[in-house]
Amino acid sequence: MKKILVANRGEIAIRVMKTAQKMGIKTVAVFSTVDRNAPHVKFADEAVCIGEAPSSESYLLGNKIIEVAKSLNVDAIHPGYGFLSENADFAEECEKNNIIFIGPKSRAIKIMGSKLAAKEAVKQYNIPMVPGFDEAITDVEKAKLIAKEVGFPILIKASAGGGGKGMRVVESEADFESQMDRAISEAIAAFGDGSVFIEKYVGSPRHIEIQVMADSHGNVLYLFERECSIQRRHQKVIEEAPSSVLSPELRQKMGEAAVLVAKSCDYLGAGTVEFLLDENNNFYFLEMNTRLQVEHPVTEIITGTDLVELQIRVARGEALAMKQEDLKIKGHAVELRVYAEDPMNDFLPSVGHLEVYQLPVGEGVRVDNGFEQGMDIPIYYDPMLAKLIAFGETREEAIQIMIKAIENYHVEGVQTTLAFGKFVFEHEAFRSGNFDTHFVKKYYNTEVLKQQMEQEAKIAAMVALKHYFEDQKIIRLLN
Repeated sequence: MKKILVANRGEIAIRVMKTAQKMGIKTVAVFSTVDRNAPHVKFADEAVCIGEAPSSESYLLGNKIIEVAKSLNVDAIHPGYGFLSENADFAEECEKNNIIFIGPKSRAIKIMGSKLAAKEAVKQYNIPMVPGFDEAITDVEKAKLIAKEVGFPILIKASAGGGGKGMRVVESEADFESQMDRAISEAIAAFGDGSVFIEKYVGSPRHIEIQVMADSHGNVLYLFERECSIQRRHQKVIEEAPSSVLSPELRQKMGEAAVLVAKSCDYLGAGTVEFLLDENNNFYFLEMNTRLQVEHPVTEIITGTDLVELQIRVARGEALAMKQEDLKIKGHAVELRVYAEDPMNDFLPSVGHLEVYQLPVGEGVRVDNGFEQGMDIPIYYDPMLAKLIAFGETREEAIQIMIKAIENYHVEGVQTTLAFGKFVFEHEAFRSGNFDTHFVKKYYNTEVLKQQMEQEAKIAAMVALKHYFEDQKIIRLLN
C-alpha cells in the first residue's frame, strides 16, 4: 500500500493522513470548492477538487472519488467517518475497482446498517437486547397496538437511522400518533426510508460503547469501553475512557459480547458496538457502527494504540500483532467535541469567521483539529471544529487538565461548545461519575452558563486592568 486517498475533510482527514505519513504512505486529499484552502488540502501530498460545496455535489460522489483514485494510482481509500464511511455500495464499488476500502466488507456494512438486520444477526449469540418489537413498521394503528403491548414509555427509532434522527420517546398513548408521524417523516427526510421499530424506553441509561478490531485471520479483539452518556439531541458531545461505572467483570462481559457481535457479520477492521447500561448494570445491544468513531482518541490513549494504523495494517491483510491479554488500560482520557454551535441557543450551528483561533498546548493535551485562524466555517457540513482530548494518570487529573485546556482554547468570531464543556467537567454529577444520558436535561441551564461566562469575563477584565496598571507603573519608572 503506497498511496491512500482520504475521502473526507477537516480533522479526521488530517488525523488519517498523519498516520499514513508516519507509515511512509503517500496521501491524496479530495475537496469541495469551499474547502480549497482547508488544512487537510495543504497537508496531503496531492489534492483534487471533486465538486461544489454541498456534500451531495462533492464528498458524497462515490463514483467521482473512485475515478480520482484510479487516475492517481491509489491503492486504498480511507473514508473517515460520516459521508461515505458506512455506504455499502461505495465499499462494494471500491472492491470491484481493485481499490482497498479501509473498513469492513460491504456485507457487514449492510447488515449492521439496518438496526433490525443487526438485531437479527446477533440473536443467535444470546446477546441481551432491549425488549421490543423487532420488525420494521410504517402503519400507525398497528404500531400503536405494539406500543401498548410493549408498555409505555416506549422509544420509536428509524430502522435505517443514526445520530438521533427519526427517534422519539413516547410517554403515553395520547402522544403516540403525533410522535410516530414525526419519527417517520424525519426518517424519510434523513435516510429516504420511513420504516421504524418500537422498543421499551430504558429510563436512566448510560451509553457505553466497546471498540473492536478484527483482522482477516479470525482474530477479533476488544479495546475496552468508552463512556458516551453526555449527549445533546441524542448526539454525543463528551466522551471518556474508561467508564467510571464498569467493574472488571462487567467490562469483560461487555467486551466479549462485542466480539460476538463482530463475529456475527464476519467483521473486518475497526468497529464500535454500542450498548445501553441500565441503573442495575444490565446491558443491552443497541447497534454497531461500522467505521472509526469520532471519539477513537480516548481509546488510543488508554491502550497505547494507533487505531488508524491498525485499520491500515488489517486492510493490507496483516494479522493483528497483539492478543487480548496484551491489552491493558493505562490512565484516563476525556474528550470534548468542539462544535461551532451556540450552547446558549439550543446548540444551533454558529457559522462565521474565525477571527481568533488558538489551540491549547501542554502535557496531557491532544487536539485533533481541522481549522485555522482566519478561516470561515462553511454552512454545508457538520459544525465540528476539533476534538479536545485530555489525559492523566487518574480521572480527576484528566478532568483538571481538560478544564485548563478549555480555558487556553481561544476562539472569537463564532460560538462554540467550549463553555458548555467547562460547565460539564466542573459539575458535581459528572465529577462524581453519577450521571446518565439525561445529564443535559437534568442539569444544564443556559442561565447558569450565562452567569458563569459573565463571571469569567469580569475576572479576565480585572486581570487585564491589573496588567495595564502594572505596565503603566513600569513605564513611569523608566521615564
